[in-house]
Amino acid sequence: MAARGPVGAHPQLVRALPDRQPAPEPRRYGFRPRVRSDKLPPIPHGDRRDRVLARLEDGSMLLPAAPVRFRNNDSEYRYRPDSELLYLTGWDAPGCIALLRGFADKDRFVLFVPERDAEQELWTGPLREPEEVGKLLGADRVFSAGDFAGKAPGLLAGGDGIHYRLGTSDVCDRVVREALQNGRRLRARTGAGPSMVADPGVILDPMRLRKHPAEIVRMREAARISVAAFGEALGHVREGVGEWEVEAALEAGFRGRGANGPAFATIVAAGANACTLHYSANSSRIGAGDLVLIDAGAEFDFYAADITRTVPASGKLGGARREVYEVVRDAHRAAVAACTPGGTLDAVHQAAVEKIAAGLVAIGVLDGTMDEVVEKRSYRPFFPHRTSHWLGLDTHDAGPYRNRDGPVKLEPGMVFTVEPGLYFAPGSGPGLPEQEGTGIRLEDDVLVTPEGSEVLTGGLPVDPGLLGEVMVS
Repeated sequence: MAARGPVGAHPQLVRALPDRQPAPEPRRYGFRPRVRSDKLPPIPHGDRRDRVLARLEDGSMLLPAAPVRFRNNDSEYRYRPDSELLYLTGWDAPGCIALLRGFADKDRFVLFVPERDAEQELWTGPLREPEEVGKLLGADRVFSAGDFAGKAPGLLAGGDGIHYRLGTSDVCDRVVREALQNGRRLRARTGAGPSMVADPGVILDPMRLRKHPAEIVRMREAARISVAAFGEALGHVREGVGEWEVEAALEAGFRGRGANGPAFATIVAAGANACTLHYSANSSRIGAGDLVLIDAGAEFDFYAADITRTVPASGKLGGARREVYEVVRDAHRAAVAACTPGGTLDAVHQAAVEKIAAGLVAIGVLDGTMDEVVEKRSYRPFFPHRTSHWLGLDTHDAGPYRNRDGPVKLEPGMVFTVEPGLYFAPGSGPGLPEQEGTGIRLEDDVLVTPEGSEVLTGGLPVDPGLLGEVMVS
C-alpha cells in the first residue's frame, strides 16, 4: 500500500502540510505570539502613518482599540484587535488609543496605553511598560490610557476636522464632543479649533485596497493553511457525520498550522441548510444524498482567507445536481478570467451572471434567452448575492466598490473573492423538483497581478472529479 499523508489529505496537498507548530512563547502585552514571526516581512506601519498625516493636513485622527467583548457574564471572547488601529500601528491588544495630528509640528503620533497592573496581569498575562510600547510602535509621545480624558482635548485643540467614528468608544465620544464644543471659542480666539467630525474610512479604506507585499505574504499563508485544512476536512464528509465534526476538523487544521483560528464563523451546511447563505448552526447530521457546502477560511497574523466548496456526501455527483454544479463552476471560471488590471468587480460579477443565466436556461429552470434573463434579472431568486468582496484584515474588507468616476478599477495588489452560487430553497417555488433543497457555491481568493491575476486558493480543485479525489484519498 502506498504511503499516505494526514487523514483525508489529497496527495497533491500533502507536501503543503507543515509539521504542527510548537506552542508560542508567553505573550507580552501588545505583541501577539506569531508562528515563525522571524520569517514574516515587516509591515510598514510608519509609512502608512506618514501617508495619513499628509492627508490629514490640519486635521487629526483618533483610533481606539476594540473593546473586550463578553460571551456571557464575565466570560470573554478571544480578543480580536480593531483592524484600522492594527493597520496603522500593529497594536493587537485592548486598552490603547492612537492619535494622529496632521496639524502639529511635534508629537504627531501620540499613544495612550494602559499602565501595568499586577492584579490584572495575574489574570490576563504580563504587560509591557507604556514607554516600551511607545518605542516599539514608533510613537512620538506616550501617555497612560487613564490620562486620555484629561489630555486629549488639548492635543486636539490646534486642529480642524477630527477623523473619528462616533460610537466606537464612550470615552472618545465624550472627548470629541467636548473638543467640538470648545472649537468655536478656540477658533474665535486663536484661528484654529475642531469644527467637524469625519469617518476615518474616508482616508483609510482606499489605502487598504492595495495590499503591501508583506500583507500578501500573510494572505498567501492564510490561503495555504486554509487549502491544507480543507484537504483534511473533506475526508470527513460522509453520511451520518455531524456538520460540527467537519467544522472541528477544519478549525483544528487552521490552528494546528499556526493560524489565529477561523477568520469568520465556519459554515458547514448539509442539504437544504446550504440555501441559507450565512447558515452557521452546524448542528445537523449529513444525510446519504446530501450535498455539503463548506464556507470557511483561516486567519493568519490577522489576515483572512475565504474558501467555499460544495461536495456530495456520497463522493459522487450526478443527475440534476451535477448540472447545477457545472453551471456554478462555469460561472466561477468566467469570473476568474475577468479578474484583470483595469477591470472592475462589476465586470467580474457580470461574467458570472451571464454564465448563471445561460446555465439556468440550458437546464430548463428558466425560459428565454441568456440576454432576456440578465435584463429581467430573473436569475436573482437563485443567485441573490454579488460575486465578490474585498479581502484582507477583515473578511469583508474595507474599501470602496465605486467612486465618483464609477466602479473602482482593479489594480495589482488588490485581493478579493470570487464566489458565484445557485440556491433552490425548499418551498420557494422556482426551480425543478429534483433541484429543491440544493445549494451550491464555489469560492476562491484572487490577487490581481501586473500580468492578470492569481488564485491564491487554487490548490483546492473546483472540478467535481478532482474534488471527489480529495474526499476519498
